[in-house]
Amino acid sequence: MSLMRALGHERFTVVGHDRGGYVAFRTAMDHPDVVTGLVVMDVVPIGEALARCDARFAAKWWHWFFFAQSRHPAEEIINADPMRWYSGDPEQMEPEAWADYTSAIRDPETVHAMLEDYRAGLSVDQHHDAADRDRGRRLTCPTHVLWATGDDLPELYGDPRDVWREWADHVTGRPIEGTHHLAEVAPEELVSALQEFLARSTGLSI
Repeated sequence: MSLMRALGHERFTVVGHDRGGYVAFRTAMDHPDVVTGLVVMDVVPIGEALARCDARFAAKWWHWFFFAQSRHPAEEIINADPMRWYSGDPEQMEPEAWADYTSAIRDPETVHAMLEDYRAGLSVDQHHDAADRDRGRRLTCPTHVLWATGDDLPELYGDPRDVWREWADHVTGRPIEGTHHLAEVAPEELVSALQEFLARSTGLSI
């Protein structure tokens, strides 16, 4: 909140993809007087994902549980060959972005920070979600859900909007043709979807 106020924004819409979607969700949940809209991409609430965890989820998203292990051996194994773990496709990034990405994943401190996010997910994050559910807290702002057709969210949850309706009062959204990294593989369609939602939720033409 301090950053947004420093930038001159008292109220705003928050958008997040994947792990950033958890940050966006928590921001909207904890600051309903400030967040006027929420867009989440390729994600359901982490507490929901863990509550619904079954053999399919464990097989597909096993990395959640590996990344959440203590600093040893997770960091040691990953840092021995970061590109094997994080891979990526240079054809889907501008050269400068690819150079930044490969430099970051070769930095042990960056790897540690990324894994700390997963550790928080299986501890404090799920505890916050459980507490919200127990208290009946819900998102009251317009919530827009986007997901990649080539990702595994539909296989695990069917229509992701149905999952979000358990947490939010006003849910819209749609799939976008492509794989998980929507900003890289479907930038024009993603921007169009965001513009449509922001124009509808704010009443402004963007």
